Amino acid sequence: MVLDRKRKTKTPCPVCFVNPERCICSVIPSLDYKTRLCLVVHAKELKRTTNTGRLAVKALKNSEMRIRGAGREVLDLSDLIVPEYRTVLFYPSDDAVDLTEEFVRQDPRPIQLIVPDGNWRQASKVHYRHHELRDIPRVMIKAANTAKFHLRAETTEEGMATLQAIAHAFGVIEGAAAREDLMKVYNAKLSATLVGRGIKEFSEE
Repeated sequence: MVLDRKRKTKTPCPVCFVNPERCICSVIPSLDYKTRLCLVVHAKELKRTTNTGRLAVKALKNSEMRIRGAGREVLDLSDLIVPEYRTVLFYPSDDAVDLTEEFVRQDPRPIQLIVPDGNWRQASKVHYRHHELRDIPRVMIKAANTAKFHLRAETTEEGMATLQAIAHAFGVIEGAAAREDLMKVYNAKLSATLVGRGIKEFSEE
């Protein structure tokens, strides 16, 4: 079920982008894992109250955000390719492999997960236009998203919100507890948004 659109929140919390009366900042943990997250987000995406990628960066100590599309200067991500990390792009391209425990075991180095964040067109440009990333593997979660409620309409059966996808990825790499901790934040965001749009019957996925 996709949430019905209503009037936008005029003064949301600057961290979780939820109405202050339903602020979820108190449930955002501070998680420290070997896996590193780099969120490459489009500037326009940061203005959307349904964005969840920023919450992943807030929850994960070993993370950073890079913003693209904010001006004419091209964002260079070449400094992310470092030998101490096994860097992968979390994007469902045609050549993407399934992110599984077997894939993780193939290389002893900690994984650096580069995650494009934005609408489909914005996210695809990280895959197609950033030639400095052309030689790193593409990975994805190939399992279908069976959730009943979604923050936005999904175009594929595997489609997920950014934080939801990151939670599943960290679950594979770091274990079930990591997935559960991040999904608690996602479900809190989803629940608060549902309530704001008049839908109160929600159970965590």
